[in-house]
Amino acid sequence: MTAFVSALDLFSIGIGPSSSHTVGPMRAARAFATGLEASGRLDETTRVTCTLYGSLGATGLGHGTPDAVVAGLAGLRPDDCDPDDVRDAWLRLGEDGGEVRLAGRHPIRMRRADVSLEPRTRLPGHPNALTLQAWGDGPLPVAEETWYSVGGGFIRRDGDPVAQAEALRHPLPYSTAAELLALCDAHGVSLCDVSRANEVAVHGETGIDAGLDAIWDAMAACVDHGLEAEGTLPGGLKVRRRAADMRRRLEEADRLAAERGGDRDTAAEWLSAFALAVNEENASGGRVVTAPTNGAAGIIPAVGLYYLRFVPGADRAGIRRYLLTASAIASLVKKNASISGAEGGCQAEVGSACAMAAGGLCAVLGGTPHQVENAAEIAMEHHLGLTCDPVAGLVQVPCIERNAIASSTAVSAARLALHGDGTHVVSLDAVIETMRQTGRDMKRKYKETSEGGLAVNVIEC
Repeated sequence: MTAFVSALDLFSIGIGPSSSHTVGPMRAARAFATGLEASGRLDETTRVTCTLYGSLGATGLGHGTPDAVVAGLAGLRPDDCDPDDVRDAWLRLGEDGGEVRLAGRHPIRMRRADVSLEPRTRLPGHPNALTLQAWGDGPLPVAEETWYSVGGGFIRRDGDPVAQAEALRHPLPYSTAAELLALCDAHGVSLCDVSRANEVAVHGETGIDAGLDAIWDAMAACVDHGLEAEGTLPGGLKVRRRAADMRRRLEEADRLAAERGGDRDTAAEWLSAFALAVNEENASGGRVVTAPTNGAAGIIPAVGLYYLRFVPGADRAGIRRYLLTASAIASLVKKNASISGAEGGCQAEVGSACAMAAGGLCAVLGGTPHQVENAAEIAMEHHLGLTCDPVAGLVQVPCIERNAIASSTAVSAARLALHGDGTHVVSLDAVIETMRQTGRDMKRKYKETSEGGLAVNVIEC
């Protein structure tokens, strides 16, 4: 089975703070509601209940999962909804309940207690699981479905066959990095060219370019908004937003350097500011792009803006190549390991995003396919074992700063790879497999449950 996943699916426009805990459950709840409508059972439904299992139950409150479920049942979509309509959607129900228009049209009464948390119960399909039940007048539910939120906003319904990639529509299929490099060598093309050929077969030339441009515009808008927004992030940790203050300081430093006729190198600091801006937006529940997840959403846009702002000759065409190369790397990780923090720890999220950004930047800086593969491997290798231990179940500490550090690592990995000829001891395939094994061996408390690491050693105040 080919590893290829379209960039238009990997980079999905949604809302914060989590692709697996917010975007995925919202999509699952919406699919459940629309399924009721399609089957003719919507009008007989008077109540809907939802049980959040495993990681969704453990950190769902901090990640806004109950809000996402209620919003999804009401027919909202993460890609085009107003984030304000999702924030506190569950809390607004009140203890006595409130009206939810199921699938956007059928009114039911729903209480907060209709969404329950079962963090100690793990279903076999995935650590992120939720069961939705529709009730009528009888003692048994009129419909029941279990869904898995498998990372990056992707969802799978229990019992459905695992979707097979449309290999016949992909002229250049691959399942490993070795196969991808072999295609590049055989055809004399880049990783980006392989991705583009597969994308065009599905979306057409115009469709893929328009889709990539929309993705980048959403990423850039997220950075812009984050660089302007101030205040304290929600959730009780009282984390102050820093990106706007950092922007002002850097603008002043750049201005003074220009006045003096000199040039102070602030590229690395701007890179961090870009990443902070995105992840502060994500933590506030704002509009973000999964890349490949929300918790790691700051790395791809930060490194992309670094390229546009500090690399001579950078342009929109380069950004398309950057995103296509990054998506090729993400496809390999998603197929052969995981991009889910609940499954593999933060190495699966921030580690994957760092590898994607490193490979993409190496490509637009003129790297060969083998140098690009090396850059991605370097970035992933140095995130092996990284745990997912969000304090208070919020995507704030250490998540926001972690994106800034990983952005710097991505740039370093790309430039280090460019100084070699692409030959190296550890292959990208080997490091992806190592990440999979490490995630499997990692204790549950370090995989997005807030039961270990910083989550239990930092006093919430």
